[in-house]
Amino acid sequence: MSTSAGVTPPSADAPVPEATRSGSRALFAVCAATLLVLMNYTAPLAVLPQTARSLGADLTTQTWLINAITLGLAATLLVAGSLGDDFGRRRIFRVGLTLLAAGTVGAAVAPDATFFIAARVLQGVASAGILAAGLGLLGHAFHSNHGRSHATARWASMLGAGIALGPIVAAALTALGSWRWSHLVLAALAAVLAALGGRLLPESRADRMAHIDVPGVLTLGAGLSLLLVAVTAGRTGWLRPAVLIPLALGALLLAAFVAIEARGRAPMLDLALFRRPDFRIATIGAFFTGLAALGPSTVLPTLVQRLVGLSALGTAGLAFVWAGTAFVVSNQMRHLGTRSAPSRQLALGFALTAAGYLTMLGYAGAHSWIRTIPGLLISGAGSGLLNAALARLAVSSVPADRVAMGSGANNTARYVGSAFGVAVCVTVASSLLPAGRTGGFSAPGADAVLLLGAAVALIGAATALIRRRVGTPAPATA
Repeated sequence: MSTSAGVTPPSADAPVPEATRSGSRALFAVCAATLLVLMNYTAPLAVLPQTARSLGADLTTQTWLINAITLGLAATLLVAGSLGDDFGRRRIFRVGLTLLAAGTVGAAVAPDATFFIAARVLQGVASAGILAAGLGLLGHAFHSNHGRSHATARWASMLGAGIALGPIVAAALTALGSWRWSHLVLAALAAVLAALGGRLLPESRADRMAHIDVPGVLTLGAGLSLLLVAVTAGRTGWLRPAVLIPLALGALLLAAFVAIEARGRAPMLDLALFRRPDFRIATIGAFFTGLAALGPSTVLPTLVQRLVGLSALGTAGLAFVWAGTAFVVSNQMRHLGTRSAPSRQLALGFALTAAGYLTMLGYAGAHSWIRTIPGLLISGAGSGLLNAALARLAVSSVPADRVAMGSGANNTARYVGSAFGVAVCVTVASSLLPAGRTGGFSAPGADAVLLLGAAVALIGAATALIRRRVGTPAPATA
């Protein structure tokens, strides 16, 4: 609960009042599952060449090997949040873990690229349930601003930890045997967490009649899928029917989704939430985080491995530098409590992301992975700030009975941005090739990715500050 005038808020280092036994168990379960989701999300990045070679995937198909899970996430996060609020957040959380185990086994045994992509889409759908319902469970377990700030900072730190550990585990197991082993290990961990979830988590749901927004589910999922198909196909030319037709159809379906949600009696996304300044900041900030931070950073390991010649383990080590820094910074944000405005955190996070990218310029032309380390540290710190601010806003910017919806909307915006960011970065990195050369990436393309990411990050920083000023109420007059 919020403090009133004359009441001293708890200190940053004081124990969280809601750190009861049940709250601590919920925090552990949700953080462990979030860690697993991000490990699964990033595991293929350091071993993409080996995976693609084994599955016979060309460059365009490799984009889908990365982006398939993002598509599943982006298309179903809002659905998962709405289902969690209506049918039970613990139930959706456990279903997500069960599906994650099944999808990860599918990826491990995939005989070809098509089967692997389908399994990764299922992993994305499963991850959507875990992320949306998990953050919703934390919002239910922790009620005060201080308690939620602590819990969401812990949750956000798991994003960085998962991104750091996933590539290392995959690279190590690939070196010992096969890239498929990491998927089997992660599937086993998901199954264990699914079994433990019922004991560690209390059930929570909104106090209203359950409802599934079928038209909203269909239009949002199909619209996002078609847009991503168009952006991915744009690598070989933007004016072809294969790009323009899905682009137009996707835009029409998303417009239909907005109309359906505006008129529906029980929409999975309550458009009235956009009247709240904090919700607008959270949603726009999440989209720019995916576009500027996750997109380029997801492609970077592959670029370093292809252009500099680094091993899979070395590439995973670079990812660990970036994501490990994000983990440390997100985790430390819990000590600040509510003293740091989320919008300022977002602006600083975007500024550091841009600075980190600019610091890395020229690494591919110099054939030096060492030149990426300072930039990875700086942009990793920026990502940590972004993750902590967005997690806090996701649960504080919506009513208590819409907390999973708020989480779903926030993460949808993040992974829609990430999906587009990955597709655009692959297109840019492969478009600036020397004369007479086809396929692959180039050093000028790698620099173009960094410049594009920096420009988008700076736009995100400006947007966060502008939105804060617009949404800040005028001081009361005497």
